[in-house]
Amino acid sequence: MTDRLPASMAGAVDLSGLAARHARPAAAQQPAPGDGDAPQGGVGVIVDVTDADFAQIVELSRTVPVVVDIWAEWCGPCRQLTPVLERLVTGYAGRLVLAKVDADRNPQLVQAFQAQSIPTVAAVIGGRPAALFTGAIPEAQVADVLEQVLAFAAQEGVTGRLPVGEPGEQAAEPTEPPLPPLHQEAHDALDRGDLAGAIDAFERAIVANPRDGEAIAGLANVRLLDRLQGASADEIRRAAADAPSDVDAQMRVADLDVSGGHVEDAFARLLELVASTTGDERQQVRLRLLDFFEIVGADDPRVAAARRRLTTLLY
Repeated sequence: MTDRLPASMAGAVDLSGLAARHARPAAAQQPAPGDGDAPQGGVGVIVDVTDADFAQIVELSRTVPVVVDIWAEWCGPCRQLTPVLERLVTGYAGRLVLAKVDADRNPQLVQAFQAQSIPTVAAVIGGRPAALFTGAIPEAQVADVLEQVLAFAAQEGVTGRLPVGEPGEQAAEPTEPPLPPLHQEAHDALDRGDLAGAIDAFERAIVANPRDGEAIAGLANVRLLDRLQGASADEIRRAAADAPSDVDAQMRVADLDVSGGHVEDAFARLLELVASTTGDERQQVRLRLLDFFEIVGADDPRVAAARRRLTTLLY
């Protein structure tokens, strides 16, 4: 997490090339908003953006500071952080915008923000980017970072507000169908930081319905979070380097790689272990790989390739 936001912004990343590639023709551009005014057109405070339309976000950042959340569906820490960002940004009633970027579908933005792992959170203020932090951090720290963003934006004269009214006055969104009871119990446990409770709820859901894909994926994600709880990335990698034949140590590095978005590295490490182990150890590695497949998603081509390799090694 950055402690001095202006310093981060001074030499961060250059979005000008990306913005120029996807900028709208001049004739189609909206007039620049006046000082303190929000652009028209119904922009919400939480938006999903892509490589193709990020130029509009860069322009919006000249009026209101934009927080960028680079995430992925399979990323466990993202599932913790994104709801926190959404809740806090919504509470600023239009003084901040949250731009959500799916890392798997927007490689140009991932590269532009130099996102080495996910979640990665950055800001764009006045068209200029700033690295903020990576990983899921406590809500109080997220709130502190957002206050720093607003303070620096004020120094830069970026003090606009989107016309969304005060908190609680926004138009009601369509109500999503309620979660199944055990899924809700698991999500409530996660909100409390009770990983053991979430694991228990998902396990009971799977016992009740062994084909409950969402519970299976949810359980795999929470187990990953639980294994990495309180772990130091440096210590995990050092232990694996010191003991290359220690299966548990190697699997912990794979956990770390998956949590950081380095899916291919995690798959390659575990597939090598499958090839070099037998018996119970091989079964342990195989089950960890299956968990990773659930986390990343069955339709991901990296999963399909790893499944084929796993089948070749086993049979």
